[in-house]
Amino acid sequence: MDPLKIPKQSKEEYDDLIKRQYVSRIAFIGPDNPYIAPFMYVFDGKFLYFLSTRYGRKVEYMKANPRVSVEIEEYSTDLSVFRFVSLQGFLEEVVNQDKKTLIKGMFVEMVRKNNLSSHILTAFGHSAEDDVDVITTDERCAVWMLKGVTDIVALKNG
Repeated sequence: MDPLKIPKQSKEEYDDLIKRQYVSRIAFIGPDNPYIAPFMYVFDGKFLYFLSTRYGRKVEYMKANPRVSVEIEEYSTDLSVFRFVSLQGFLEEVVNQDKKTLIKGMFVEMVRKNNLSSHILTAFGHSAEDDVDVITTDERCAVWMLKGVTDIVALKNG
């Protein structure tokens, strides 16, 4: 008996999935083993952008090898419905100040739109007591852009 293959999503379907969600997992190439970490992201319709602290294992691995795999998923609580997209490419830091400010503003909008707890600010090196606008006014966060996507796997079960 042949195994049932999981259906693929169309570009429109996985773009919609990416637009609905805001948490991803990024797999980095470590010296001995892969390293996976969660990242919040925003999507401008063409590129994914990530915000992170400027320290830690993820930064070491990105500098050593910027090639990554980004995974975004969505599923029902009983797992009867699920969708995911995996994108392989490389991360590049956004250094243009105007572009960084624009992207950081997108993060502030995303936090507010989704009514997220101020505790998420701790993931970016800020205090949970800070106003979310601190993301745009402080330089302690780095902005990363996923570029050079070479492969996209987008599957769904329904």
